[in-house]
Amino acid sequence: MADRPPPGRDSPTSLEARIAAEARALGFAACGIARADAAPRSAARLNEWLAQGMHGDMIWMESRAAQRGSPTGLWPEARSVIALGMSYAPDGDPLALEAHPVRGRISVYARGKDYHDVVKKSLKSLARWIVAETGVDTDVKVFVDTAPVMEKPLAEAAGLGWQGKHSNLVSRSDGSWLFLGAIYTTLELAPATPGRDLCGSCDACQRACPTDAFPAPYRVDARRCISYLTIEHKGPIPIEFRKPIGNRIYGCDDCLAVCPWNKFADSAAANIAFAARAELAAPRLADLLALDDAGFREVFAGSPIKRIGRHRMVRNCAIAAGNSGDAALIPVLTSLCQDDDAAVAEAARWALQELVA
Repeated sequence: MADRPPPGRDSPTSLEARIAAEARALGFAACGIARADAAPRSAARLNEWLAQGMHGDMIWMESRAAQRGSPTGLWPEARSVIALGMSYAPDGDPLALEAHPVRGRISVYARGKDYHDVVKKSLKSLARWIVAETGVDTDVKVFVDTAPVMEKPLAEAAGLGWQGKHSNLVSRSDGSWLFLGAIYTTLELAPATPGRDLCGSCDACQRACPTDAFPAPYRVDARRCISYLTIEHKGPIPIEFRKPIGNRIYGCDDCLAVCPWNKFADSAAANIAFAARAELAAPRLADLLALDDAGFREVFAGSPIKRIGRHRMVRNCAIAAGNSGDAALIPVLTSLCQDDDAAVAEAARWALQELVA
């Protein structure tokens, strides 16, 4: 009797379908598969972006560009990429704190547990399941954000959505609120249909940017991006961006929050680990400005914010204080003018000038 052919990828018994089912059981809202060579233009686009200096101080983007440009550049044995998305859709308006300048605005993704830990744990569980299902000859590697992996074009190639004009992934079912991870594997898996760009003529994300960080649709100049300035940039924040930053102290959600596709995102589908901690939902600038190193580590333990350290956080809060119009912040800003960190002290002096002008 002849062997039966393996089931097609759409069959509920296929390996691809079983991987997707297991991924959902582990908390992923989206799962798709792409060939390891499925995003061939990524390397050229990355190199052009780097050549224009749009990565700013993120030298790590440049130093591992060859590995970042393609999965096989990082791991030549890779044959397939399993792209995964975990929802962090908020249950309220991400822009609500704009009307409360004495409160610091923290990007939605950073108000709960550190996504690196949560997503990687589920990725490792899925990888172990795949090896158990397919045998000891299967090799897998898991990645979430910290490795030279271009998750967004790979997620688009795997059918999770498309890279919108703000350069982030947009999903028809989860909007702009997906943490992305990837599993590289030596398995030859059947690829999904790539995502299709549905931005159309909409330019809401471009118009929403407070600092004009989009020189063109689908391209972001990190040097002008508030997320870059408040998280990656280590020195004094350029004067021209300080007023537009407003009360944003860690990241910026504006381009994501205005995307019309978010009306389909269901906060009930979000992983509970990313629910906003009470102390991070609407923190008082006065409290954050008073933090020393020990206090910073205590407040932001288990948060992705911890990696920027006390100095950058207090620098950001000083800028927000200068934009607040709140004279009650003058005493704490005065004390920060003598801070050991030069960027903090400079930001405090600027803020004082704004408040007494």
